[in-house]
Amino acid sequence: MKEILREIGMIARALDSISNIEFKEYDLTRGQYLYLVRIYENPGIIQEKVAEMIKVDRTTAARSIKKLEMNGFIEKKEDEHNKKIKKLFPTEKGKMIYPFIKRENDYSNSVALEGFSEKEMETIFHLLQKVRKNIEKDWEFVKKGNKRRY
Repeated sequence: MKEILREIGMIARALDSISNIEFKEYDLTRGQYLYLVRIYENPGIIQEKVAEMIKVDRTTAARSIKKLEMNGFIEKKEDEHNKKIKKLFPTEKGKMIYPFIKRENDYSNSVALEGFSEKEMETIFHLLQKVRKNIEKDWEFVKKGNKRRY
């Protein structure tokens, strides 16, 4: 079997490394841009949902979200019906940087998919979604404290 996951991992790490270097000038470090994008695109989202979307544990998400808040990119607001729930929103600073992050993402997509036909792009997208859905089952299983049997 081909080392498909190894290839996917190398692609993901390379793109993450590039983004971390390019976003450093905006005081976004170690993948914080991922959180900012999810919060910008889903204003009012709660921390747990952000962690779920990015596929990280709650502690990792809490640390990154706290840094984003301290650096003025996002703010937490209490839910009007339940004071325990803290909703996340981008600040003006966060909103101003989003277009740059989006441009970088669009550029990386165009570089990665250079030479692909529309049909090939559609196929790879659907195949990768299928891979993600397969992996999500194990992610949920292990996240709940279970052990996979292999």
